[in-house]
Amino acid sequence: MKGVIERADRRKAKWEREVLEPALEKSPERKGPFTTISGRPIERLYTSEDIAGIGYERDIANPGEYPYVRGIHPSGYRGKLWTMRQFAGFGSPEETNQRYKDLIAAGGTGLSVAFDLPTLMGRDPDHPLSLGEVGKCGVSIVSLKDMERLFDGIPLDDPAITTSMTINSPAPMIFAMYLVVAEQHGADWKKISGTIQNDILKEFIAQKEYIFPPRQSMRLITDIFAFCSQEVPKWNTISVSGYHIREAGSTSLQELAFTLRDGLEYVQYGVDAGLDVDDFVPRISFFFNSHSDFFEEIAKYRAARKLWADAMRHRFGAKNPRSWQLRFHTQTAGVSLTAQQPYNNVVRTALQALAAVLGGTNSLHTNSLDEALALPTREAATIALRTQQIIAHESGVTNVVDPLGGSYFVEALTRQMEEGTLKYWDTIDRMGGMVEAIERGYPQQEIAEASYQFQQAVERREKVIVGVNDFVQMDAKPLEILYIDESTAGLQLERLADLKRMRDHHRVRQTLEALQAGATGTANTMPLLLDCVRAYATVGEMCDALREVWGEYEEVPLI
Repeated sequence: MKGVIERADRRKAKWEREVLEPALEKSPERKGPFTTISGRPIERLYTSEDIAGIGYERDIANPGEYPYVRGIHPSGYRGKLWTMRQFAGFGSPEETNQRYKDLIAAGGTGLSVAFDLPTLMGRDPDHPLSLGEVGKCGVSIVSLKDMERLFDGIPLDDPAITTSMTINSPAPMIFAMYLVVAEQHGADWKKISGTIQNDILKEFIAQKEYIFPPRQSMRLITDIFAFCSQEVPKWNTISVSGYHIREAGSTSLQELAFTLRDGLEYVQYGVDAGLDVDDFVPRISFFFNSHSDFFEEIAKYRAARKLWADAMRHRFGAKNPRSWQLRFHTQTAGVSLTAQQPYNNVVRTALQALAAVLGGTNSLHTNSLDEALALPTREAATIALRTQQIIAHESGVTNVVDPLGGSYFVEALTRQMEEGTLKYWDTIDRMGGMVEAIERGYPQQEIAEASYQFQQAVERREKVIVGVNDFVQMDAKPLEILYIDESTAGLQLERLADLKRMRDHHRVRQTLEALQAGATGTANTMPLLLDCVRAYATVGEMCDALREVWGEYEEVPLI
């Protein structure tokens, strides 16, 4: 092997001397710097020299084999295509229900629920802070009644249809509602499958939609781990999300490092709560961004699988291979979409989706062309779904497992991602863990600096955003967008008033008091929340009950 590398080095030196240098004298290269979108320097040419020290069996291996760089499934997409899970939700539960039925009819294979801001923050529509936000960025869910409307006519026990719910602080409350609706449908909890995002650490790091302090929030998550390991064993109890970290301005490397380190923190908290690693880790999934730098994103996914496999096997001593296997959903980069020349977003989304597929994603959402302006129209959402279907059925990339494996460039980038991530982990470990790092503002500061540096590069035109800082077009016609008016707020306020008139107030009060008592002690909160939900307590009431016990978290400003 050493001789092969030496010969390659000599060939590269000869090529530079005899071919490259004369060519540059005649036609100089474009002005640099040549970097990834994250600012990582890129060499002109990659050869075997750049992957020296990488052993195939040890560091890469075949698909379906540890450390899973080339994928967790031996047959790749020949066995099963990724789940085409389109994120959707707006207005009333009935309106969103119809959008789900449209997506299923168009060939979608997974539902993904977007909630409005009051729901995400654990507030009912009649709270002063809900004014102007009800149903605007997602569907409004107030009580079990709304969850019943949301999934009306959708068979939750159908294995062909799985549900993902993007919610974090009130995740246990929303999950409890889903379970009760499944129960009403006659579905067996032990057979239903889906995902609850339930990732509070990235909220503290990036998205800022949190309610309770970090340690109490982690308590709710470990309660779900323990409950589902016994009662809902096929449910993904958490989707550790790098997507929002990237949308907040991180680099690709920071997204990878902070997301996986969040995952390690959840595992450690589960172990500390007395759970066996192999009882809950197989139900941990991940959620990554697919940004615009094609090869950097592919390398990120490949490195993620290896890093997780190594950490579960060696750091936590997991024995079950399913604990080693990182499964992930991908969404194309919302932050890359532009209001200027919005049809360019179709091209951006297609390339980002292709990178996710070549990186081996298990599930995928493609953004719609109009999402820089508003929630997607039905037509735009259909084009986004068709983008996935064209990649799956017309491009040919699904015929081969990890078709870019062995590329000098891709393998070198994958190793750089791995090495950079381990450096970040060392820093966070020295701080005591991710919760401690968040309390010190470390990941938040790193992301803020990366975001600033990227914006500076755009303003200097070192990074071109087509239609924004170059190739600008001033005569673009306005795009027809989806508008959510205030009628949803009026409807939900009427329904809330009706609910409070009709339900058993004594039962609601009893269940909320039992929840508070359990939160004060060490009881698992999931059975207590299920009782609250069955009594038709609202999201706001359940969250307020815990606010009284735990308080609300206020972040220390970055200095």
